[in-house]
Amino acid sequence: MKLIKKSSLTLLALFFCAISVSYADNTIVIKGSDTLGAKMVPQLAEAFKANMKKLKQNIAFEIAAEGSSTGVASVIDATSEIGMSSRDPKAKEIAKAQSKGVDMKAITVAKDGIAIIVNESSPLESISLEEIEMIFSGDVTDWSAITLQSGKISAYTRNTSSGTYAVFQKLGMSSRDYGTETQKMAGNEQIAAEVAKNPNGIGYVGLAYINTPGVKVLPIDGIGPTSGAYPLARPLYYLIDNGKELSPMANAFIGFTMSPEGQEIIKGVYFLPLY
Repeated sequence: MKLIKKSSLTLLALFFCAISVSYADNTIVIKGSDTLGAKMVPQLAEAFKANMKKLKQNIAFEIAAEGSSTGVASVIDATSEIGMSSRDPKAKEIAKAQSKGVDMKAITVAKDGIAIIVNESSPLESISLEEIEMIFSGDVTDWSAITLQSGKISAYTRNTSSGTYAVFQKLGMSSRDYGTETQKMAGNEQIAAEVAKNPNGIGYVGLAYINTPGVKVLPIDGIGPTSGAYPLARPLYYLIDNGKELSPMANAFIGFTMSPEGQEIIKGVYFLPLY
């Protein structure tokens, strides 16, 4: 691990030696996905700041984790240098960006599996894609339909601005509408907390939240969320305006995320590194 840190620091030192302007007191604004912005990006930011401090460079971050849609919008409206998204930009978003002269580029920085979680008291040990679709579309509303347990199902989902909401709907529900009784939560942490205290709860979260006390992860058709064959896997993106030059600090931060040290941090919060 020490060698990795030295390697990253050396690369950053070479980068800043190559530019003659002092970039003290820079602020990088990053907006978007809660999946990236609640844990992963803040930890990357802290490690990056520590490396910059060794190089006598001051850097600050403003990180707003409010959903992938806000990340896309922030790049289009130039209210952030880096957007965060747990889904691909939609065709209408790309068209809007182009109409404003924004060449939106998605950079894959990690991979994630959308894990299905239930309360630790649940008798379920696995679940099928068909059962997931039935539960979250509202076709099944009582646990007795698929288990020996009875009780009204409490299905927790992300809100409509979330990239995870859209990806799960596509991959886990055959693009069907969510059931009217599903309960929308602001973030992964809130879903995990609700499932942990509700014996009849079920929800979905990113891999960074699968170790929340009180919940257990259900393999889908026998396949766990860290497997390459997992049916609810998706890439995680940074979004930038490729037609506009990034600040040196923002560019360096993206490079740090892709570096061995950055990928080790990503692995440490239970996402899947690129290599």
